[in-house]
Amino acid sequence: MTGSDRIAPPLARALEARGYSALTEVQQAVLNQAGDEADLLVSAQTGSGKTVAFGLAIAPGLLGEAEQFGFAAEPLALIIAPTRELALQVQRELSWLYDDARGRIASCVGGMDPRAERRALERGCHIVVGTSGRLRDHIERGALDMSSIRAIVLDEADEMLDFGFKEDLEFILSKAPEDRRTLMFSATVPPAIASLARDFQKDAQRISTVGEREQHVDIDYRIFPVAPRDREHAIINTLRYYDAERAIVFCSTREAVSRLTSRLGNRGFSTVALSGELSQSERTHALQAIRDGRARVCVATDVAARGIDLPGLELVVHADLPGKAETLLHRSGRTGRAGQKGTCVLIAPIPRKGKANRLLREAGVKAEWQSPPSLEAIRERDRERIFADPALTAENDEETLTDARILIETYGAETVAAAFLKSHIAALPAAEDIAAAPPAKAAERADFDDGVWFKLSAGRKHRAEPRWLLPLICRVGDVTRREIGAIRIDEEDSFFEVTGRVVEVFEQALARAGGGEKNIRIERVVGDVPVPARGKPAFARNQDGDDRRERKPRRPRPDRADGERPFKKRDGAPARGKDKPWKDEKPDRRETADRPGGFKHKPRTDAPEPRDDGESREDFADRPKRSKPYDKKPGGKPWGKPAGKKAGKPGRKSKPGAPGPDDRPKRRKPTEAAEKGHSLKKVKRKPKRD
Repeated sequence: MTGSDRIAPPLARALEARGYSALTEVQQAVLNQAGDEADLLVSAQTGSGKTVAFGLAIAPGLLGEAEQFGFAAEPLALIIAPTRELALQVQRELSWLYDDARGRIASCVGGMDPRAERRALERGCHIVVGTSGRLRDHIERGALDMSSIRAIVLDEADEMLDFGFKEDLEFILSKAPEDRRTLMFSATVPPAIASLARDFQKDAQRISTVGEREQHVDIDYRIFPVAPRDREHAIINTLRYYDAERAIVFCSTREAVSRLTSRLGNRGFSTVALSGELSQSERTHALQAIRDGRARVCVATDVAARGIDLPGLELVVHADLPGKAETLLHRSGRTGRAGQKGTCVLIAPIPRKGKANRLLREAGVKAEWQSPPSLEAIRERDRERIFADPALTAENDEETLTDARILIETYGAETVAAAFLKSHIAALPAAEDIAAAPPAKAAERADFDDGVWFKLSAGRKHRAEPRWLLPLICRVGDVTRREIGAIRIDEEDSFFEVTGRVVEVFEQALARAGGGEKNIRIERVVGDVPVPARGKPAFARNQDGDDRRERKPRRPRPDRADGERPFKKRDGAPARGKDKPWKDEKPDRRETADRPGGFKHKPRTDAPEPRDDGESREDFADRPKRSKPYDKKPGGKPWGKPAGKKAGKPGRKSKPGAPGPDDRPKRRKPTEAAEKGHSLKKVKRKPKRD
């Protein structure tokens, strides 16, 4: 095997027994470019064999010159993974890799019994594989001794930072010895990973494979545009068309996983679910069922998007489009591993075609746009698989041939063959009929010279507006807003235009929807389209061809000639109205000698004469201010926050003759009935039933 001179002998024998004839690109790069004590920052394509790569990289520091490990005491190496499934998978890979070297591998992951993990650590092990949260818990409780650690590996480090495990990683790395070796393996190297490498690595060597920047040549990408209501039908037809031995369907939420699992199970697919709401034992059994062949379809969230290796996985279906390009690559990387071919299918609802194009562009992936598999295409593939069935070419014993001759003599060869075909097809899940989707790309707005008008049973009387009519039309007719032209809203009905190239698709979707949605009916207009009773179309293209609304013309003013506009005059009649003077023409309200303090309002001419009480304005100004009864408490301290609106309480002015704060009634003493414990309670009576 190439590069076997730099591999520890027991590990080289394990690789040969496993069937390795040559190392992958990342494995060869780790062995050639790295010393036995150097820190590494490795980025490589998903599915390129990174687990075996860091297993080979840390072996010289753990074994030294020996071919087998000695007595298992404190751990020598620590492997940190982002998810439980990936940690258990790394444990399995390292178990066969270090089996000839007699290495003991222990796992510490969430969802498992921590007491059993502590007992395994007490018995001793050479390598510990786990998730960051559980490892930190064992370190804080003193169950995991970090004093003898020689190497630490962070697998899928970028995902651990995305999950918010940075604090746990920093804690674990700070507890390890300073002279340890740190290796970080990641599909990408974002700035957060580079910062973590600077803080916890010493002169790390950067290794990046060329395949990281190229499209995975072993994966065939295809994208199926479908109507939103046909999304699940497209998933069923995709699984039926490819008929993969192992397939995985990715959904965005746990609820979507549960719903799709039930739908596929009812249809006849052998399906298992994998999501965060399941216990660790259920998730482990689901993956094992896929590996054993007891199940053929796994419906999962992004918890299975990274690191999970399912041998022989032939098909990946994106039931929900991922949020980021990195997630798209990691999901798709579950297939096409170790040189095997795989197919990746994206189910893109028509309103999400723009997002699908953006994901493919950011991921650097070229996908082939196709219509989802139809019933005819699935039947043709079924015929091909039946005719190529190995059972038809296999050798049969004499007893089986004798029974076959009896069947042919009794029923005839044609009847026996037809029965064979029927029994074979009956065991397969039924496919769905999917309507043809409009063309995938429409860079320019559709041409409406050959457009067809339709009528919708909602108008101004029903508060019809283009902002909710347009989405309804697109939803019912399985078209985009670019295929919809002018929208005219009348008093009782509304009319809209559909481009000629999608009229057939629109009418087929309309028929499947029952002619409309809820109480709104849509039908094709026969003859001329009536002009709305007032105004122009509510939504129409202007003279430039775009969708901006044209500005309505100003209404004529009967009190002025065309082109005449009012202007402001300061010395003549006011221009703003008959009785509204200009600001500078208003009366002066400033303070003067005969008007101390001025006045805020225009004085009344019919005001009554002021009362002569023998006190002038000057005398009134010199009078000392009278304190209010609620300003201060009896002791001279001010009252706090107004306590209520009852008479005599602070916060309310007392009326003449009303008791003030000093005259507040004292608290009543408890009555004799209250002292004995008797009290009256209001009971809310229930209304009597008839």
